[in-house]
Amino acid sequence: MAKRLPLIILLWFCTDLYFYQALHTFTGSAHNLWVYWVIDLVLMAGLAAVIFVRRGSQVQQRLITWVMGLMLLAFIPRLFSVPVLLIEDFSRLFRGFPPRQLWVSELALSISAILFLVVLFGITRGRHFYRLRREILWFPDLPEAFDGFTITQITDVHSGSFTNAAGVQKGLDLVNEQQSDVILFTGDLVNNRASEMDQWIPAFAGLKAPMGKFSILGNHDYGDYIQWENAGAKLANLNRLKQVHSEIGFRLLLDEAVTLKKDDQSIVLIGVENWGKGGFHQYGDLKKATAHISGDAFRILMSHDPSHWEGVTLQHEQRIHLTLSGHTHGMQFGIDFLGFKWSPIQYVYKQWAGLYQDAGRYLYVNRGFGFLGLKGRIGMWPEVAAITLKRGAFSRARD
Repeated sequence: MAKRLPLIILLWFCTDLYFYQALHTFTGSAHNLWVYWVIDLVLMAGLAAVIFVRRGSQVQQRLITWVMGLMLLAFIPRLFSVPVLLIEDFSRLFRGFPPRQLWVSELALSISAILFLVVLFGITRGRHFYRLRREILWFPDLPEAFDGFTITQITDVHSGSFTNAAGVQKGLDLVNEQQSDVILFTGDLVNNRASEMDQWIPAFAGLKAPMGKFSILGNHDYGDYIQWENAGAKLANLNRLKQVHSEIGFRLLLDEAVTLKKDDQSIVLIGVENWGKGGFHQYGDLKKATAHISGDAFRILMSHDPSHWEGVTLQHEQRIHLTLSGHTHGMQFGIDFLGFKWSPIQYVYKQWAGLYQDAGRYLYVNRGFGFLGLKGRIGMWPEVAAITLKRGAFSRARD
């Protein structure tokens, strides 16, 4: 973060200069616009404070929440007004740079006002604006007894960020409404500490699935991002978190597999510990998890980080039919509308939201149930995924 700060400041400053020109043209005066620059200085001071306060402390977490929210509220509306002003400047270049036209500045400010409201909704209401996403997948080798088998997947709960019990319950009710055969949770139950789940245990224990609830760990569950008194305290936290999974009724899979049976036929559910690229720990061992699985089994894998799919899963000696992941959150910011998807996270993760396919092997990346850092979601809403497996030629359909 500290290394990127100069670039962030430069981009912020250039955007602000352009937007200031629109404001100046609209008001016809520079008087009273000093408040505009004071707000910027306050936000920059907040950004610097985030970097220099104690890593992982509650003070830092609160600062991150407030600074990220306010920066997005100030920056995104201005950023999207810049193309309008750039187009006008390109035209002015061939006209001897006459004064800016009022209507262009009004258009830029109107776009900013609309986006301000969108961002404001995302920050204030978006965190619990749960969306149900359905997928139907066909596999020729799916056992007949599992034709129509249903999965509800949630991921990235990040319970340490929750403050609204009614909002969280709305998402849990949506999960139960699917009445799926199994509920699968693909990691990051907490931000850092197992105690973050204490008040939410009864609510999550209320999730129901006739063939069971299964879970894995995500990168945040290991407590790697805060300072502990000693190694023993960190290990005790992880052990407590494993107990929490049991208390909410989930069987935690740690590089292991379970067999789900129906009418004398079966499929195999595999769960690996977190494995990620780009500096993330690679705790997971897919080879160990699949060591005792027969060669003709139908396999579903839970792996928190989607980079594991291309990094390990596709090259694995055993065919993994469906992998379920999370981790990216869709960056909690982007455009996901009428089939069009965009988020800055796509420049970091090749597979970052939704369904991906390679030679009949599928990866589904859930956008996440909770939130982290930014106390909200903007355009990339929290998700409950309902997946139906069908027996037939490889295909995919959305319901």
